[in-house]
Amino acid sequence: MQPFWGRIEQAAMAEGGIGAEDALVVLALPREALWRLLDVTERVRNRFMGDAVRLCSIVNAKSGHCSEDCSFCSQSSRSEAEIPRFPLIDADSMVEAARSAKARGAREFSIVASGLSMRNREELEKVGDAVEKISGELGLETCVSLGTLPADKVEYLISRGLRSVHHNLETSRSFFPNVCTTHEYDQDVEAVRTAKMAGAWVCCGGIFGLGESDADRVELAMTLRELDVDSIPVNFLNPVEGTPAAGKRVLTPFACIKIIAMLRLVHPGREIIICGGREVNLRDLQCLMFPAGATGTMVGNYLTTSGRPGEEDQRMIADLGLSVRALCGTPAAPPRN
Repeated sequence: MQPFWGRIEQAAMAEGGIGAEDALVVLALPREALWRLLDVTERVRNRFMGDAVRLCSIVNAKSGHCSEDCSFCSQSSRSEAEIPRFPLIDADSMVEAARSAKARGAREFSIVASGLSMRNREELEKVGDAVEKISGELGLETCVSLGTLPADKVEYLISRGLRSVHHNLETSRSFFPNVCTTHEYDQDVEAVRTAKMAGAWVCCGGIFGLGESDADRVELAMTLRELDVDSIPVNFLNPVEGTPAAGKRVLTPFACIKIIAMLRLVHPGREIIICGGREVNLRDLQCLMFPAGATGTMVGNYLTTSGRPGEEDQRMIADLGLSVRALCGTPAAPPRN
């Protein structure tokens, strides 16, 4: 049998990606294997995705009052967290938030609203108005995270200038009942399929550190491959006081790096965007997320927790000799010395 390192690099370089068995081995690697692993994932990332980093940002456009009971979420029906709660903000406020994100270097901007789905036509048109302005006036790639949207709603937003639909599976099918009980896993899977069939770029990933096993992490990775998602957002649990997940700290920086690496090797040609919880879980090892296989990160604040200043992320990217991926049609910013 071909030695492990050669086997996984060959599988990833062939674009098909490694299988479940090798993915589990990656997650079980000892600390002394870190630099050998990063050597492989860096080459795979460079071959398929280059060395330009994609920056994205979001606005919490509708906060709290969610009917779902996701254990990690401060906006869920089970949460007693002290967070802002407000109805959908107006389109101009969404556009202004996008303008600020562009100033931080963001290429993509996502409008996020709490709730299982957005079926109110007035709300949807308000989002459509914002998408049209953000795309047309600011030149940003547009994304929405509005729950389980039916095909006609996705098609409407695409007609207004939408590029991407975000909808996370969160975890594996096997572990999902430990995370959420108010809707079925298949509803999330169907939402992803619907968005793809409607013609949207699909951003779909999950959150790690909920108590899931390595087998669950690999199962999620394989499900994402079956669904042929375009971009994989990776979140690490930042436990919020007042949620069922409060006080749960199970991830080390090394574990986070191995999760990113596993996803890169399973999905060699896909975007992998590191989002919520990176600051508190990766800590001083945040810069290693890129050699581990990440192609982008979220800048600015998250939904109900704070991120770090955008200039710090820009400096980290430059210090690594990477560049920030430019807006479509503009040249990439070169790395600074």
